[in-house]
Amino acid sequence: MIDYLPLHSYVVFTYCWMFTGIGAGIYLLRREAPYGRYSSDKWGPMISNKLAWLLMEATVLVSFLIWIPLCTFQWRSPAGVMIFLFLLHYVHRSFVYPFMIRTKGKKMPVVIMLSGMLFNTVNGSLLGIWFAAIEHYPNNAFISWYYTPPFIIGTFLFLAGMGINWWSDYQLIGLRKKHETGYKIPQAGLFKYISSPNLAGEIIEWGGYALLTWSLPGLAFFIWTCANLLPRAMANHRWYQQQFPEYPANRKALLPFIW
Repeated sequence: MIDYLPLHSYVVFTYCWMFTGIGAGIYLLRREAPYGRYSSDKWGPMISNKLAWLLMEATVLVSFLIWIPLCTFQWRSPAGVMIFLFLLHYVHRSFVYPFMIRTKGKKMPVVIMLSGMLFNTVNGSLLGIWFAAIEHYPNNAFISWYYTPPFIIGTFLFLAGMGINWWSDYQLIGLRKKHETGYKIPQAGLFKYISSPNLAGEIIEWGGYALLTWSLPGLAFFIWTCANLLPRAMANHRWYQQQFPEYPANRKALLPFIW
């Protein structure tokens, strides 16, 4: 099935990677990752926030595409749609988002950037290898996947989650004027109900991707997304409550009216 790695080794490594993600999530529940509002030079040398985001997110494009035979791939197949959706997210995240955020002068620890690059290298490679493997199957073996509930529902969730993520990110960016770097209470859209709709959207997005690909690396990607973003959403909610006495008491962390 997989020419680049024995199937057994690939599967075992992917399961180990998923369990590592669960462990990382438990750790992050106890300690905030030091980037963004939690950035700290106690973690060593610092790098420009925008440059760090670009390098981190572009890494996944390289590690993903290096495995895929671009010239011969069946781009009209369900796998082609899956790859397009993945690239749509990461091209935006690598080459649009870093140039939109208003974080002039803000920095990120180099070690956090490197850990993000490692995360993206492994996840991108696992997915790239999987797509390269299914390319060896006859196209008609997968064309019917277009009409299955996992593909249809997963695609809807992915696009809906991506829309929520982008819309919420743009609302956060718009809170700051051109030369501002401070924080304000967001009030519009889903921010009326939860503190981190941008993170909620990304969790929905990659949950949908795991569903539409119905793959082990897709599930691993979703687990790592939750491991990173669930603790982040909880930390953000606590931070808003601590920093702003007037913060809406009925606003939840990640799930409207629930949590």
